[in-house]
Amino acid sequence: MHIEMKKTATALLTMFALLSMQAAIAFGADPQAAGAKPEAAPAKAEGAKEVSPAKAETAPAKSPTDVVAKVNGTAITRLELQRATEILLAQNRAPQGLPPEVRKQAENAALDQLIDAELIYQTAVKREIKDLDKQAADKLALGKAQFATPAEYEAALKSNNITEKELVNIVRKDIVINTLLEQEIVSKITVSKADSRKFYDDNPDKFKMPENYHASHILLSVDPQAKPEEKQKAREKADAVRKKILAGEDFATLAKAESSCPSKEQGGDLGTFGKGEMVPEFEKATAALKPGQISEVVETQFGYHIIKLIEKKDAGLVKYDEAKEKIDNYLKQNQMQKAIMEYIAGLKTKAKIEKNTL
Repeated sequence: MHIEMKKTATALLTMFALLSMQAAIAFGADPQAAGAKPEAAPAKAEGAKEVSPAKAETAPAKSPTDVVAKVNGTAITRLELQRATEILLAQNRAPQGLPPEVRKQAENAALDQLIDAELIYQTAVKREIKDLDKQAADKLALGKAQFATPAEYEAALKSNNITEKELVNIVRKDIVINTLLEQEIVSKITVSKADSRKFYDDNPDKFKMPENYHASHILLSVDPQAKPEEKQKAREKADAVRKKILAGEDFATLAKAESSCPSKEQGGDLGTFGKGEMVPEFEKATAALKPGQISEVVETQFGYHIIKLIEKKDAGLVKYDEAKEKIDNYLKQNQMQKAIMEYIAGLKTKAKIEKNTL
């Protein structure tokens, strides 16, 4: 099914988390690690004129404390903008060495989101959230748990030039914003069955499903470079396991006991997969089976497999009832995004927003 699903409600609400460094630190998405590095100063072109110290002083260095915008008198600093820009670039997997004009576009987009978030926060903070401290502490604890050691967590804070106190305030701010959006927008959005059905009928190309299979397997792994006698030993074990299955022993139980694949924890269940998702030998053997059948021992680069086909679905359209939940979620996201933008636009009509030159 090719319908493109947007972010979940929670993820959409955290579009405003560009204001919050928990997206970059507390939840492990370090912009530096994602390849969004600060731009290096360009080398002086050959033959360029020297700039005298007196002239250089006329262009003061930009400071992290510079105010880049104000929202009803509340300042947004250059440091906040730099953080938000790095997160935005990392989230979009921007390559290193972006042209200055592209970097400037990213900065402007990040600043707009910081302003939007501040507008919502100023409205939301007037409401009481009784368990705010606990929510913030729990969220921060989840973030910390993603670091192997306290030292790694401290290093992440340091590399992003932020203190834990600042991080706690950022997390609190994000919770306050999302709580308001949940109460004022998300909880009020509904999708009618008629709208859902209309979307399905109007977009048949989005619901095309290629032929796919649901199968389980047991893998007796062997190194491709293994000696012939080692391969023979693995093959003989695979043959023995297959005989046990044909004799009536439970496939899932044998998978848990004998398989080398991580799928052993699910009794060998690989879930659903389509053409081209498995190595050719495995795919060909699976396609030749009928539901419930057990394959011969199949050799691939990973070793020896015994495959059980659970279900086969021919190519065609996904039924409406099967697609309804995803369609509803998709339409809700569209409504939500539109409603949030309209809500922000309303706040802007009453706000005093000042932007300085970046």
